[in-house]
Amino acid sequence: MLILFCIYQSNRNNKMDEIINNIDVNQYLPAAIMWATNILMAIVILLIGLWLAGKVRNMIISLCHKYTHFDDTLFRFLGSMARYVILAFVFIAVLNRFGVQTASIIALLGAAGLAIGLALQGAMSNLAAGVMLLIFRPYKVNDFIEAAGRFGKVTEVDMFTTILQTFDNQQVIIPNSQIWGAQIINHSHHPIRGVDMHFGVAYDENTDAVRKVIDSVLEAHPHILKDPAPFVEVETLNNSSVDFLVRPFCKGEHYFEILYTVPELIKKALDENNIEIPFPHRKVILVNENNA
Repeated sequence: MLILFCIYQSNRNNKMDEIINNIDVNQYLPAAIMWATNILMAIVILLIGLWLAGKVRNMIISLCHKYTHFDDTLFRFLGSMARYVILAFVFIAVLNRFGVQTASIIALLGAAGLAIGLALQGAMSNLAAGVMLLIFRPYKVNDFIEAAGRFGKVTEVDMFTTILQTFDNQQVIIPNSQIWGAQIINHSHHPIRGVDMHFGVAYDENTDAVRKVIDSVLEAHPHILKDPAPFVEVETLNNSSVDFLVRPFCKGEHYFEILYTVPELIKKALDENNIEIPFPHRKVILVNENNA
């Protein structure tokens, strides 16, 4: 048995030597060199692409320091988009080095992108509106705005939504498409605001005396500006009252304090000076049909 095993091993070794001797190294060498070259080139393309994508992204983001009138979120978004576009081309170039037909892949990606775009029309409209809001900046964080039927303080603006904080401390998330397609009122855009108030006094009261009382209240308030001077004039001769338009001016951060505190101060001052604030009168005539 041992002799037979040795003979088997000897024949096997002879066959292996014969196969190795019959291999033509020159036949496979060009293919091996080509594959090694393609792998090396693919690695080089990938490394250069990753470096270039990061470099372009950082360059775009750094533009926010130069163009300060644009929101930083816009530059971060554009930088990320540029990075992904470059990486997509790098991926196609790497596949092309290995002989992969990239035309079909590009067509497939285009069809997939179209299908995704149709399925996410709402999200895409919010994205487009978000880009427009970040470019034109009708409002910014910490501004008080009225938009899409809601009022509050802007706490965050991103590519898809705007987040408001209401006075009763609720968080309101509004899609950007609803804001961009409707009226936007920014109460914080100008540093100085006028606060409109309306007061009615009886026809028997002296308008100069009323104006003097209101002016004294406005002059005593620490947050009402002297320049521009408050506007206090008769606005309307109503059915049962003479209506005054009172418009003091203040800095934007004091707007709501003036709006909600000054009317009470003026009411108390009018009462102290015995100036009547009338209410609507209605004359009712009763007719007794039995005596008619």
